[in-house]
Amino acid sequence: MTFGNRFFVSLFLGITISRFSRCNQVVLLDTTSVLGELGWKTYPINGWDAITEMDEHNRPIHTFQVCNVMEPNQNNWLRSNWISRQAAQKIYVELRFTLRDCNSIPWVSGTCKETFNLFYHEMDEAHSVKFKPSQYTKIDTIAADESFTQMDLGDRILKLNTEVREVGPMTKKGFYLAFQDIGACIALVSVRVYYKKCPFTLMNLASFPDTVPRVDSSSLVEVRGACIDHAEERDTPKLFCGADGDWLVPLGRCVCSIGYEEIDGSCVACRPGFYKAYAGIIKCSKCPPHSFSYGEGASICRCEKGFFRAEKDPSTMACTRPPSPPRNPMFNMNDTCLMLEWSPPSDTGGRRDLTYNVQCKRCGPGPNQCQLCEDELRFLPRPLGLTNATVTVTDFSSHANYTFEIESLNGVSDMSTFPRQVAIITVSTDQGGPSLVGAVKKDWASPNSIALSWQQPQETTLPITDYEVKYYEKEQEQLSYSSTHTRAPSVIVSGLKPATWYIFSVRTRTAGGFSSYSPKYEYQTTGDSSDMASDQGQVLVIVTAAVGGFTLLIILTLFLLITGRCQWYFKAKMTSEDKRRTDYQNGLVPFPGIKTYVDPDTYEDPTQAVHEFTKEIDPSRIRIERVIGAGEFGEVCSGRLRTPGKKEIAVAIKTLKGGYVERQRRDFLREASIMGQFDHPNIIRLEGVVTKSRPVMIVVEYMENGSLDSFLRQHDGHFTVIQLVGMLRGIGSGMKYLSDMGYVHRDLAARNILVNSNLVCKVSDFGLSRVLEDDPEAAYTTTGGKIPIRWTAPEAIAYRKFSSASDAWSYGIVMWEVMSYGERPYWEMSNQDVILSIEEGYRLPAPMGCPVALHQLMLHCWQKERNHRPKFVDIVSFLDKLIRNPSSLLPLVEDLQSLPESPAEDMDYPMFISVGDWLDSIKMSQYKSNFMAAGFNTLDSVARMSIEDVRRIGVELIGHQRRIISSIQTLQFQLLHEQEKGFHV
Repeated sequence: MTFGNRFFVSLFLGITISRFSRCNQVVLLDTTSVLGELGWKTYPINGWDAITEMDEHNRPIHTFQVCNVMEPNQNNWLRSNWISRQAAQKIYVELRFTLRDCNSIPWVSGTCKETFNLFYHEMDEAHSVKFKPSQYTKIDTIAADESFTQMDLGDRILKLNTEVREVGPMTKKGFYLAFQDIGACIALVSVRVYYKKCPFTLMNLASFPDTVPRVDSSSLVEVRGACIDHAEERDTPKLFCGADGDWLVPLGRCVCSIGYEEIDGSCVACRPGFYKAYAGIIKCSKCPPHSFSYGEGASICRCEKGFFRAEKDPSTMACTRPPSPPRNPMFNMNDTCLMLEWSPPSDTGGRRDLTYNVQCKRCGPGPNQCQLCEDELRFLPRPLGLTNATVTVTDFSSHANYTFEIESLNGVSDMSTFPRQVAIITVSTDQGGPSLVGAVKKDWASPNSIALSWQQPQETTLPITDYEVKYYEKEQEQLSYSSTHTRAPSVIVSGLKPATWYIFSVRTRTAGGFSSYSPKYEYQTTGDSSDMASDQGQVLVIVTAAVGGFTLLIILTLFLLITGRCQWYFKAKMTSEDKRRTDYQNGLVPFPGIKTYVDPDTYEDPTQAVHEFTKEIDPSRIRIERVIGAGEFGEVCSGRLRTPGKKEIAVAIKTLKGGYVERQRRDFLREASIMGQFDHPNIIRLEGVVTKSRPVMIVVEYMENGSLDSFLRQHDGHFTVIQLVGMLRGIGSGMKYLSDMGYVHRDLAARNILVNSNLVCKVSDFGLSRVLEDDPEAAYTTTGGKIPIRWTAPEAIAYRKFSSASDAWSYGIVMWEVMSYGERPYWEMSNQDVILSIEEGYRLPAPMGCPVALHQLMLHCWQKERNHRPKFVDIVSFLDKLIRNPSSLLPLVEDLQSLPESPAEDMDYPMFISVGDWLDSIKMSQYKSNFMAAGFNTLDSVARMSIEDVRRIGVELIGHQRRIISSIQTLQFQLLHEQEKGFHV
């Protein structure tokens, strides 16, 4: 036994060899895992000794040792077997060995060494030729970091050294390793040869194969991933393989296909009863109401029997059905034309696109003698496609029987095969209705007047009350007309233009209503003064009568002033002043000196409010061009308004339909009395009214783009966030003006915002007695009128407490409408469901693409306590801040929802309502109970927390601690900034 054997044989029995592997390493050789003999060669034979022992787990330990330090000129070689390099371009050799300090060996001359050499030789295959050291290339000289001494031997302690060396690039199929001893006392405990790879991995729903890195450590290998089953590329998924076998720089991703959702890194088919219509990161959704999916992986839910989807309905919409017939049909002929009214159907089919068609049949005395009415009847606004549950019929004949069939329709009515049910109204105009007059003749004409007469009807059941004469210029084609009344079968129509043709029609009125108009007659005024000589007698009579009538009018006027007018005037003024004083005391007006709103209802005579707040327009200055819609009171037209000395401007003209009663005229003009008090760039501007001739008109500025909700739906996704915020800022500014004046809108909604060609939004629709929306489900009737449930604050629904705070709630809904491009708030939920959900704390989620800052402002507007909602001055100030700092609009709600578990250093979370909202926004809602239990239940207390506080309340994950602390720092800055501005969160 050599000197080395005496020192090593017994000591190796106590060595424990740890076996480990890394997933990014491919092992080509590991001597600790070889069960049989290694079969390595030694040159010379008596140089290196091979020793195999068993470890504590009864596994072999192959070691090689040499310790010929007593003899000079040592040259002992140990060569491995041939090792295949497989796919490696660079290999790593890990050596574990012990080495004895030469100074601790007695009687050793200067020939003792403390190093050995490592060599390799590339070959395409194993060979059995004689070992030639000259063929081997040196890798490195290996030295020990720690060596053992004689004392270590006595304590049976061996100090293992581990050294790793790189070899490459490799070009041939395999290689040999060789170890050269030149006179050291060394034991080679284990040899492990491996190369590195980036292992197979799944990331972003894409698989990436095993990849061998390049030899050059400074370059990366780009690897394109393949989408897993049931996934498709959103952006090309890529990873880069680094030299150390680590995947770097993930780019792109795959998303689960239609009918599949992502669960734990794989795409799983939607369960029965669920569906997914679009590829993306969204989850499977429960089938909308009245639809189902029986199998897995459904992309759409099929409608139940009897329910349908219209062609343009999205797959996310509930299936709907045709509506039931209208209810409670009735008619009214009292002092008006024939007005048909009905109640909305009890079942709208779940849709809001409800319309009505009215079909008329004229029936004879016998059975089955009905035929469709001809064009003699006129329907206002029209017989088909009605959105309101009322229609006015004119020009019907007396002594006739009419049957009106009213049907309800919606977007899926044409898809149903079942017969449509209708509501039926039977009307007889033989109940005292008047008859037509005889031929209308011209008695005489002047440049400005025409005298007409006609024959009275021969047969009338009831006495004739009066006659109505309708006339208009022939060239105007009845775009507008005037009328006058007379009790005699003759009339003098004055105020006409010289040498102009006019169209005249006459009808009678009895207690049973109006007759149809007579045929049209054309007569012309004269063009010179010579014709006036023959008419002087008649004119003298007229002048005499006029003077007498005027004198009588003066006497009556003086009497009214003495007995009641002064009293009424002062009462109106006192009522108005009392209201101003009360509003100021209740805090509804900011301070004295600011213009305040005066309710027209405070006037005993509402006509006085019209005269005080509006301007009368000469109808000759108005040119109506086309009909653009229908309002509650009549048609809405566009046209031009000519003002002397100014350029013509485009205007919208609301007309009061014929056959109105005084109450309708008063309600119609009431809105003008309100609008006339406002002067702001974001409030619709009133140009004036026409009250002294027919038709009665309200003239306002023309808004080219119409209502905001329909405008946004037509341009879905076309605007930037800054543009949308600009629209919201304009609406908020208009509402601030109204709030400062003490006016409560009560019906703030996108449908009541008008948009001009410059995208300026203006608040409109100030009438209080109006149909709030075409959809009957949109209004909830309580004592005192209808309420638009989806836009109204809870206290206004429950207790009719309307205020600027309830307008702020409605403004939050308008914000949601704008950011969702006109989507219906609360979708297809019923009114009762909306009321219940709000009471239970539900609030509308953020629309897609909505910045966090805007959704937080919406939530602030939807506070249950109205005193906690922001004032409009605060809302405008906050929106101004966002516009000045566009980067604050970059964080989107959906981005926060998909954030990884990493800190959000640069996020800004404005206007949080509670600690729970703040935790929800940073995706840390699982710690709500921790914060509450520790007493951190206000934002101010959270802003004072330290990292120790966060750890103390139970946040153990480092990533979560960093995210919370980073957000607390942002919250501290925000609270300080808002306090400096006087705006309290």
